[in-house]
Formats: sequence, C-alpha cells, structure tokens
Amino acid sequence: MAEGSERPDDPSAEIAPPVALIVLAAGAGTRMNSDLPKPLHELGGLPILAHALRAGAALEPSRIVVVTGHGAEAVEAAVAGIEPAAICVRQEAQNGTGHAVMQAAPALEGFAGDAVVLYADTPFVTAQTLERMRAARARHDVVVLGFEAAEPGRYGRLVIEGDRLLRIVEAKDATPEELAISLCNSGLVAADRGVLMGLLSRIGPHNAAGEYYLTDIVGLAVAEGLSATAILCPEAETLGINSRAELAAAEAHLQTLLRAEALENGVTLTWPESVILCADTVIGRDAVVDPHVVFGPGVTVESGARIRAFSHLEGCHVSAGAVVGPYARLRPDAEIGNDARIGNFVEVKAAQIGQGAKVNHLSYIGDAEIGEGTNVGAGTVTCNYDGVMKHRTVIGRHAFIGSDTMLVAPVTVGDRAMTASGSVVTEDVPEGALALGRAKQVNKPGLAVKLMERLRAIKAQRKG
Repeated sequence: MAEGSERPDDPSAEIAPPVALIVLAAGAGTRMNSDLPKPLHELGGLPILAHALRAGAALEPSRIVVVTGHGAEAVEAAVAGIEPAAICVRQEAQNGTGHAVMQAAPALEGFAGDAVVLYADTPFVTAQTLERMRAARARHDVVVLGFEAAEPGRYGRLVIEGDRLLRIVEAKDATPEELAISLCNSGLVAADRGVLMGLLSRIGPHNAAGEYYLTDIVGLAVAEGLSATAILCPEAETLGINSRAELAAAEAHLQTLLRAEALENGVTLTWPESVILCADTVIGRDAVVDPHVVFGPGVTVESGARIRAFSHLEGCHVSAGAVVGPYARLRPDAEIGNDARIGNFVEVKAAQIGQGAKVNHLSYIGDAEIGEGTNVGAGTVTCNYDGVMKHRTVIGRHAFIGSDTMLVAPVTVGDRAMTASGSVVTEDVPEGALALGRAKQVNKPGLAVKLMERLRAIKAQRKG
C-alpha cells in the first residue's frame, strides 16, 4: 500500500464533512460607476462571480448559496446559467458582511457540514487554497484566509499568537499598534455551519461603520473556548475588484496566468502578450496560436491545430491538425474537423466542417454541414436567414463549390457534386451533378464606350 493511503474500511480514516458554499454577491459596487451589477462584469470572458463558483466547485459542495442584493434579478439570472443548482437569497439592506452571511441561514437549515464563505469580487483564490482551508478545519473550529500585505492600508488585521487567531480588527477600528500588523484578512471563512450561524446570531453593529462584521465571529469563538486559525496565501490571490481600474488590472493579471498555464501545457504562443484567452479556454499540446488571436468563452482547440493571426473564436471546437485564419471568425457551435482549413475573412457559425474540408477565402458558412474533403470557393455564402427563420445547408463529401456561389437554404448538395462559379443555388443538387444557376451573359458591342461618354458629358454639364 502506498505511503499515506488508508483502507476505505478503516474506522480510523478521517472523512471530511460535506461543504456548503456561501458566495456573497450583494454589494452595490458604486466605484464601478456602472448600471451593470459588479458581479456580472466580465473577467477573462466570464462574469466575475463565475470565478468564485469555479474555485469553490473543487470542494465538491453539497449546497451552494449565493447572496444577492444590488441588481438581484440580473445576478440571479446569471447564477442560474452558471450554476443551476445554486440557491439565491437576497440581502435587502446592506448591513455588512456578517448580515449578508446570515441571509443564507434559511437555505442551509438542516445542513450538517462546513460552510465556506467566498466573495463574488475576489476571483483569484485558488482551489488549492480552499482545500487547505478545508483541511485546517479538521484541527480548528474557525478558519480564516489571510495574507501578508505589502500595503496593509484599509485591510482588517489578524491578531495571532502562534497558530491561534485571537481576533480580527478592521482598519477603521484598529489601534496604532494593531495598524502596524501586516498580516491581513481576505474575508474568506470556513467553519461548521451550525457554529458559524450560532456565532453570527450574537454579533452586533458595535463598530465605526455601524455594520454587522463577519470578522467579529473570531473574537466570539475564542471567548467561547473555540479554536480559530488563519491559513495564509499569496496576496495576489486575494485581489478584489471594486473599480474599473481594478478590473483592468485583474484582467491583465489573469491573462498573464492563463498564458503561462498554456505555455506550461505545451501550447506554442508565438507572441504571448498579444493573445487574449478566456478563463475556460482549452488548448491542446502542440497547438500553435499566432499573434493577436482572441478567444471568447467556450473554445476548445485540439492538439496540433493552428490558429493564425487576428482570428476570433467563441463557443467553438477546432479539431486536431486544423488550421484557422488568419482573420477568421468562428462563432458559437462551429465544429471544425480534423485537418480542415478555415482561411482569411471566413466566418463560420453553427456549422460542421468535415475532415480535410477547405473554406479558404471570404466566405460565410452558417447553419450548415460540409462533408469530408469538400472545397468551398471564395465568396461562397450559405443564405441561411429568410428574415424570420434560419435554414440549413448540407454539402456532401468531396464536393466542389465554385467561387461566389449563393446557397439559398434549405438546400442540399450531394457527394462529389459541383456548383459553377457565380451560381445562385435554390434547389437540391444530386450526387455527382453540376449545378449552374446564373443568368445568361449578353454582350453589347461598343455600348460601354458610348455609356461612359454620355456619363462624362452629364457630369461636365452639371459642373458648368
């Protein structure tokens, strides 16, 4: 048996209690100067709130409670899209962090396990740090996340003796001696649900702000003979977002982290600083990303694919060996097959491009299916929208679509079929057939010269 392992039936093996997340997302965020609630501003292509939920998911929570307030309806709608199992409760009056956590009590009634308090505007706390907090709960009743601050400023100070946390003092209530402490509070707390709610029921607004401080539970716990401690993390993990400037700084920090992770995973970024990644972007080993590529949410790029410069991808899947761009746009539900080619100024939306198929120039492929080995000529458009509804175009395997073909959906082009350049295709094309759908050309000898002379004469007359 490996060192440190335990038999599942060993009665001495410690079983971690279930976890409930309490995510505070009720603040007004007035410094953002925005009509959009602060938790819904985007960071790495996702709402700020999503980052806290993604980190907390590593604890495999049995219950998730999100406390909303300002812009509650919009925040709750976003939560439903990010984590449908979450329960939203409202903090109608903004009376402090302790008061906010108390709003989660009814949603956690009967829950036996630990409660972990997270903040929607603190997106960089890692899953590893949360796991360390959870592990510390085996030895202490209350666990707080702290950090050594380069500039303690407005942060609450952690008063510690050994590994025992005695109390947390808010900066506005601190003495000069306490303000000299550089060990600061991040706001994150882990405790047994019953213990947490019991302590919160005894706090009061006895402070300079007249609010119910979550931090007061530490002093109350110690006074009752309970054990409290602080787990430390790098200050960068505790970075909060309260203004547009802080949001911009957070985005820059996140992009640095995401690029470093991609490089570490074996992705080639030829100019890393110019690539914009989303927090959920997945890029396989030995994929190559050229400069000035932007990844929106929901993108997966398989190993060995290449994304060339100035391309924009969102909600799509690029298979192994495919080449996309330069100047390509992949929209949601675009599926690019193995070794396929999507070239310059090509837009693909809700379409499947088969293995080895090519759409190399100046084309729009929407609501379509293109078979293996098919070549789509420059200027081709799948005319998928009739002003009310979308319609689908299906092109078979090893077909050849001539340049400037308009495929008026719904329409099907069979395997090994062809369309002549400049055709407007309104009917299905059988397998192996050639479709020619353009008007007959008529030449008028000498008419071009006469027409130009007439137009120039009219122009001269108007100037005169």
